Amino acid sequence: MIRVLLAEDQGMMRGALALLLGMEPDIEVVAQVGRGDEIVDAALTSRPEVALLDIELPGCSGLDAAAELRTEVPECRVLILTTFGRPGYLRRAMEAGAAGFLVKDGPVEELAASIRKVLRGETVIDPALAAAALSAGPNPLTARERDALGASVDGATIADIAATLHLSESTVRNYLSSAIGKTGTRNRMEAVRAARQQGWL
Repeated sequence: MIRVLLAEDQGMMRGALALLLGMEPDIEVVAQVGRGDEIVDAALTSRPEVALLDIELPGCSGLDAAAELRTEVPECRVLILTTFGRPGYLRRAMEAGAAGFLVKDGPVEELAASIRKVLRGETVIDPALAAAALSAGPNPLTARERDALGASVDGATIADIAATLHLSESTVRNYLSSAIGKTGTRNRMEAVRAARQQGWL
């Protein structure tokens, strides 16, 4: 049996996926979590062979959890399953060590086949998304520019962001100004939106 961990914040979707995967003769869902910060602990306890992770999860993103799993449970293969097929997300997933990236609108048979493939050491990527990622190019934002933009949400002031990131206000302004320039936007809220749409944040 292929042991699978399932991380999905929507309870109904998580339950449906577990039920459908459980109907496959060679797949067993050994753990289900609704938060990103529960993934590593659940994997250490249940020792799955494949972790099926959503990206946008409370507590910690599936992309951050994928990178943590690579360190903490290196034998577990990661398959990202998301509603958001953004080129930047695909690049970040691959950088985090994910073995596959699929969007949620595919058939469950394809998902089961993909689980088997990643367990065999293959890489599985949604073909349309792979083409989009190649044409989109790499993420132009540095880690610090992403941090500054990420801390900008919910109307945070420059002082708030500086305190959160332990940086000076002038440094924060420089990072934000650079991020605005790279995203081709007029202000930081537009830059946050544009970066999210590309999957850079």
